[in-house]
Amino acid sequence: MDEVKFLKRPKLKKPYLIVAWPGMGEVAYKAAGHLVEKLKAREFASIPAEDFFYLTASVIEDGVLGIPELPENKFYFWKNRTGSNDLIIFLSNAQPDLAKAEEYSRRIIQVAKALKVQTVISFASMPVPIDHTQAPGVWFAATSNEIKNNLKKYNFHLLAEGQISGMNGLFLGFAKKEGLKGFCLLAEIPLYTVQIENPRASQAALEALSKILGLELDFSELKDQAHNVEGEINKLLDYFKLGSQASGPINEEEIEKIKKALSQLTTLPQSVKDRIEKLFSEARADLGKAQELKAELDKWNVYKEYEDRFLDLFRRSKDKNTYGQ
Repeated sequence: MDEVKFLKRPKLKKPYLIVAWPGMGEVAYKAAGHLVEKLKAREFASIPAEDFFYLTASVIEDGVLGIPELPENKFYFWKNRTGSNDLIIFLSNAQPDLAKAEEYSRRIIQVAKALKVQTVISFASMPVPIDHTQAPGVWFAATSNEIKNNLKKYNFHLLAEGQISGMNGLFLGFAKKEGLKGFCLLAEIPLYTVQIENPRASQAALEALSKILGLELDFSELKDQAHNVEGEINKLLDYFKLGSQASGPINEEEIEKIKKALSQLTTLPQSVKDRIEKLFSEARADLGKAQELKAELDKWNVYKEYEDRFLDLFRRSKDKNTYGQ
């Protein structure tokens, strides 16, 4: 346990572990952060960031450049005075390089096991063709048939096949490998808003969690934030529909226009930018990596921003082959 810095070692009863990192719509990160705030969970440990992260940029505010900071990787605890299960919440504001994901996860699991955790819970987003004003549905995936059957009674949608990318999905696989059980709650987000913070989806994930664990949470702040975000999206929708006087569901052409416009107003999580740069580096050395790179660019709807660099990989490969002949 020397690899984890402890402020204190809480005594907890049958705690669940909740984990979260930034991702599409910031669904997981915002949900777990809201949980920490509303439950007044207390920090008790952290994982040294320098073991898994490196500095990539300096932040500028009002024209003044600040001191670069590494991501935070903190453990919080909350004692449930009325129920049988306390909570441990692990929250990080960046995803590590996935090459280090297993060792990073091992440290979190090490703390979980030391505190007698048996069940792990994560959140994620589920991009689907819905409108941004619709109430998001909630999906789930479980590490065992027993948990899957227990969750069916809540009438969530079962994610029968597919994958949950990034740490919010990957961690559950590592936890299962280490003998822990768990599940992931995935809240729906519109396909055209993957880069935009989605408080409505975070609320949906937390409402689902509240049903399962019997929690009482205040969602007023998330509702206000969702109202503000949706107002900005509505302005863009009105702009695009003025010319055509369109009505009804958003079609594919409109979705692409909206996605392109929204991408100009939003930014990728730094961990995603780092992963894209890493994939570019790997693709320059091995063109077989280009397919994985293209999938990552498409997932975040940023292919157009990187198109010239992506196509240049193939031009360089062609030039290299011509020279070699």
